[in-house]
Amino acid sequence: MDIVYINDLKIETIIGIYEWEREVKQVVSLDIEMAHDISQAAATDDIQYALNYKAVAKRLISFVENAEFLLVESMAEQIAGIIREEFSVPWLRLSVSKPGALRGAKNVGVRIERGELPQQA
Repeated sequence: MDIVYINDLKIETIIGIYEWEREVKQVVSLDIEMAHDISQAAATDDIQYALNYKAVAKRLISFVENAEFLLVESMAEQIAGIIREEFSVPWLRLSVSKPGALRGAKNVGVRIERGELPQQA
């Protein structure tokens, strides 16, 4: 199976468990790998057969900007559900990180995989 990916998609949202985090938007960063057979899109050069990563990004930006989360784990699960259900993605790997959230660390977050990788014919 082929992989369509989006790296370092930065979105501002309310996220965190501390009171101060509930008052200011913070940047989260998404790295997404999505299983999608690109052969028909490549053969026809037609977007209708491609996984439209711009549409995925726009949907996630809208969702995350307008939502509030306590935990990155909750955000990750909801994002994975949107991608799998709305874009018919059978498998994905998603990293959600909060840059600068932990003193001394460049980044913290979670990485999840959901679904099954389709077998190649």
